[in-house]
Amino acid sequence: MSESAHSNETSGVVWRVPLADLNYGPEEEEAVRQVVHSRWLTMGSITREFERAFADFIGVPHAVALSNATEALHLACLALGIGPGDEVIVPSLSFVATANAVLYTGADVRFADIVGPHDLTMDPASVVEQITPRTRAIMVMHYGGYACDMPAILEIARQHDLAIIEDAAHAPGATLDGKALGTWGDAGCFSFFSNKNLSTGEGGMLVTARSDVAETVRTLRSHGMTSLTWDRHRGHAYSYDVVELGYNYRIDEIRSALGLAQLRKLPAGNERRRLISRRYREALADTGLALPFAQARGESACHIFPVLLPEGRDRLAFIDALRNDGIQTSIHYPPIHQFSYYRRRYGTISLPRTEAIAGREVTLPLFPTMSDDMIALVVDSVRRALTHM
Repeated sequence: MSESAHSNETSGVVWRVPLADLNYGPEEEEAVRQVVHSRWLTMGSITREFERAFADFIGVPHAVALSNATEALHLACLALGIGPGDEVIVPSLSFVATANAVLYTGADVRFADIVGPHDLTMDPASVVEQITPRTRAIMVMHYGGYACDMPAILEIARQHDLAIIEDAAHAPGATLDGKALGTWGDAGCFSFFSNKNLSTGEGGMLVTARSDVAETVRTLRSHGMTSLTWDRHRGHAYSYDVVELGYNYRIDEIRSALGLAQLRKLPAGNERRRLISRRYREALADTGLALPFAQARGESACHIFPVLLPEGRDRLAFIDALRNDGIQTSIHYPPIHQFSYYRRRYGTISLPRTEAIAGREVTLPLFPTMSDDMIALVVDSVRRALTHM
């Protein structure tokens, strides 16, 4: 669509600058065409090619494609032996799937606070405070594609004999000290949802250096079966056993083909995201907004650009002002521990930094095909909104 006509058919709003947009073109169309022409749609050779390519890109021996990242987190927990009676430490400033995936196993979560307004990732000191005799793992979330303090988290895990799961939904292609996010722990989980840096609509990937984890996840994603329909189709197996209580978490060939096409675009897309983020920081430095991750370590995937309003400012008025200018925004995130379900389950939990920051955060548009004119529109709208608040 043109830069001035990004229509949301559900709401009827026409955004001059949407929050996110697909970087799709002839490559994705051709990838889908080839799958349809092959007449094999469910998980098969294209999925295996996608897994190999993603593993090579991230730098791990094993990558297992799944229908979404929530499933990847769920199976990571199961593959690491997490279940009833166990606890996993998670951030509250994340999408609810981070915590939900733990609960699916019968385990419980304990919420850690964030570092502060300059760093919205989990605070290692808060992680230590949440460790109990029941703790079995730490699940970090690389917020916005920016790295958690993984050296500190690894040391905590070593001292307490804990597993590490990385929710790297925001972070494909991000690194810390030259090492890819998603590869620091026992398993890393990536999302390919429609607004992610690599998008297949729905989809996810679990990566690991551990062959035992990869083998368990491959078995669990397809009903606990010892062979797949694709294997039998090729004559490599004529029957199967069921060795675990598995799930139907399989991805399909169309989404895997889209993933391959998107993976080739990911490095350039991430670089454009980093450039836009730098432009925002320069243009908004004198506005009174707090701009997290200004001194972040490593190379971010810059999935989103969060800003924090000055204390006492009306966030809804700010969002409405940008909306009236045709600028779409979002909030990342309402704290998980304050959702009704989690309040019923765990009662009142105090995470002062998470709560203070979550009430001030607004996410500005950021996507690789965002033009310089769009950046200028957003900056001008933000400045006007702050002036009139």
